[in-house]
Amino acid sequence: MKTAVLLSGGVDSSLALALLKEAGHDLTAWYLKIWLEDEVSFLGECPWEEDLSCARAVCDRLEVPLKVMPLQQEYYKLVVRYTLEELKSGRTPSPDVLCNRLIKFGVFMDRVGGNYDKIASGHYARIVEQEDGVHLFRAPDQIKDQTYFLSRMKREQLEKILFPVGENYKSQVRELAEQYDLPTRSRKDSQGICFLGKIKFRDFAKMYLGEKEGDILELESGRRLGPHKGIWFHTIGQRTGLGLSDGPWYVVCKDIESNIIYVSRGSGAERNARTSLRVGSFNWIRHPEPGAPLSCKLRHGPQIYGCTLEFDGKVGTVTLEEPDRGIAAGQFAVFYYEEECLGCGTILG
Repeated sequence: MKTAVLLSGGVDSSLALALLKEAGHDLTAWYLKIWLEDEVSFLGECPWEEDLSCARAVCDRLEVPLKVMPLQQEYYKLVVRYTLEELKSGRTPSPDVLCNRLIKFGVFMDRVGGNYDKIASGHYARIVEQEDGVHLFRAPDQIKDQTYFLSRMKREQLEKILFPVGENYKSQVRELAEQYDLPTRSRKDSQGICFLGKIKFRDFAKMYLGEKEGDILELESGRRLGPHKGIWFHTIGQRTGLGLSDGPWYVVCKDIESNIIYVSRGSGAERNARTSLRVGSFNWIRHPEPGAPLSCKLRHGPQIYGCTLEFDGKVGTVTLEEPDRGIAAGQFAVFYYEEECLGCGTILG
């Protein structure tokens, strides 16, 4: 099978390459260059050269050819602009969700997909082929599971994708990387948004959106607790970076027009947690069956809630079995039936 492997320079995609090599695939590794070095390099250390060096070392070790595809312009147009527009509007973006749909398995797949039988990556997720087509399932490792970031994919994209490490726990990936003697076997996992590398998200937002000072008010009393530098630096549920004493304080809501952030102490934030949210702009990999018990994630991570979903036209109302204090407009609500990821919708409020 002729397979293109998306290689990031990390241990997960490195092991994916090794497993496919052992299975006899005809492989080409691809490094997608999306780092905005001309725009933001002065903010911090450029990570892509180190990533590419690690990718080359893995390909040398496994004797697999490596190609580099520059996609900075496409990434800026499709992902960075979206991120900035969402931030400026007071919403909380999920750029990695769009990166998978539009860049890794979008632009890249459109350009080279015709030359390969499959495209593989190091994502923690499972693609299962059944009689009615492919289905997307959560990884056994619930902490590393990445179906949240894959929930906006189209089924026709998934039909061409392989996730070779999706059945493994992270500890198993490390062990196998040791067995294959991969140069990335001890490399730390990357944190944060992929195109920023080691740059702080706050610095990135400040560069493009600047600062706009406003008030931080206690929700219950209306008492002014201090200033903030811009609504786009804060998200619902946040408890660090507020610069307030006598906490912990949590961001519970934002008034965009008045440029006000409302916060509450720990107990108050719990009282303001919600079980209901509105969701729109749905993307279904597989439509849920009527009456089927659903669950959903509101962010990446192991936390998952039982829920119901009722529609009023194109907008759905999600009712959670437990309250959540971090429901943020702009994020994605990702829906599951048992272990299967069905798709997602954008949180409207």
